[in-house]
Amino acid sequence: MDTIELSIFSSRIESVCDEMGAILQRAAFSPNIKDRLDFSCAVFDAKGQLCAQAAHIPVHLGSMAYAMKGIVDQVDWQQGDMLAFNDPYLGGTHLPDVTLVCPVYFEDALIGFVANRAHHADIGSDTPGSMPLATHLDEEGLVISPVKVMRNNEASVEFEEIKQALRYTVESTGDFNAQISSNQRGAERLLSIVMEMGAENYESALWHLNDYGDRLMLQLLSSIPDGLYAFEDVMDGDGLGAENLKIKLKLTLNNNQVLADFSGTAKQVRGNINCPLSVVAAAVYYVFRCLMPINTPACFGVYRRIAIKAEAGSLINATKPAAVAAGNVETSTRLVDVVMGALAKAMPEKIPAASHGSMNNLAMGAREGGASWNYYETIGGGMGAGAGHDGLSAIQTHMTNTLNTPIESLERHYPLRIKRYQIRRHSGGSGKTKGGDGIVREMEFLQPASVTLLTERRQHPPWGLAGGDSGQCGENWLNKEPLGAKVSVDVRPGDCLTIKTPGGGGYGIKT
Repeated sequence: MDTIELSIFSSRIESVCDEMGAILQRAAFSPNIKDRLDFSCAVFDAKGQLCAQAAHIPVHLGSMAYAMKGIVDQVDWQQGDMLAFNDPYLGGTHLPDVTLVCPVYFEDALIGFVANRAHHADIGSDTPGSMPLATHLDEEGLVISPVKVMRNNEASVEFEEIKQALRYTVESTGDFNAQISSNQRGAERLLSIVMEMGAENYESALWHLNDYGDRLMLQLLSSIPDGLYAFEDVMDGDGLGAENLKIKLKLTLNNNQVLADFSGTAKQVRGNINCPLSVVAAAVYYVFRCLMPINTPACFGVYRRIAIKAEAGSLINATKPAAVAAGNVETSTRLVDVVMGALAKAMPEKIPAASHGSMNNLAMGAREGGASWNYYETIGGGMGAGAGHDGLSAIQTHMTNTLNTPIESLERHYPLRIKRYQIRRHSGGSGKTKGGDGIVREMEFLQPASVTLLTERRQHPPWGLAGGDSGQCGENWLNKEPLGAKVSVDVRPGDCLTIKTPGGGGYGIKT
């Protein structure tokens, strides 16, 4: 294929993912999906290798790229099937992220898969928002090992059992149906491309696309000096007594190959900041992808020069049944900081200071008859400054790419009143270029509720680079009393929760 043909082909299969995302957003019931866009869509080949993805959630997409091949190899696929799973130890991330996979057939031959992953605020946990301070995977909700929720394009008995295990049936069923519709449309669109091109030409185009992706990665690696670059950073804690947990990395670049060796990282803990290896892969892939040209295709060829090593039973390669709800959101962001910190030693002008380093997770709700409700959100912060630019303020960074829930939607759906939603001025680190500022989000509860916070960078601030100052740590408050970084509390009508998110680190010495 020539360059123009390859570009058109890449755009066409990426457009399949974009349309899947549009269907999922518009058909979903929950604000978490339809407003915050906490979902991702991708196309895979017949072996489960990534072909294309939309610009959705990096932690979703990278983990799917790493783990999908192992999933599809285990299934006896038939036309009209739809597979669901969320088990973090079988290719998932954490239980709220439910993945649906649909095979695509052309002339009775399997030619690929479409898949989406969406965050469900209700996945059956005893705690509203399904992001509890858990010590065991089963406490975090319903564990869905790979199971067919559709057979011959009809809902299966297993799908009915999943829906019955959830607490907010109408909203949850609506979101699942939106995921199913998204995949069905994606399968139709992918099939139309294959029918137009023919199966042999389609597979040849995928080969060329992956070869092109590999050449772009080779170009990047050739620009980074070979060597071993070490870095470490610290998690605040797991909320259950384990504190100052190190994540260590030795990043080796040699002969156009990458080894990310996390040996020496803290052991897994009781709390749920553990994560599976698929989340580690997502963080490593993300950083290298950020250094590549904007037109780099989202295919497995981009990542095949990257190898990852982490000790089993560690914080970032936990063993079942360790709890992992916060690992996907909090530990993943620290992994990005560690990889970027190592690369800053190899290419200091290309790497920015640390961003706010937490998704600032807020899960809440109530389960009292007609007053029952259930909600989850992440809150942005400050972006780290770079060599030639200030960091952006009040923005999601790195492993998440969601929007906020608009105040109008939040107050319409739930018994809440937003009292403040503003930039946290002067929270970014100073320097030659300044780190972005965080956010202040204050809400008043109009009914009794249970609240869980899973946050980071409350003890260890986002670091600056090249002499720049660190950003300010985040803060959590309830009625003017400080709260811990990871905590569950019950609130009453009139109580006010205030979350102040961290600023980004500064870059360079201020003159």
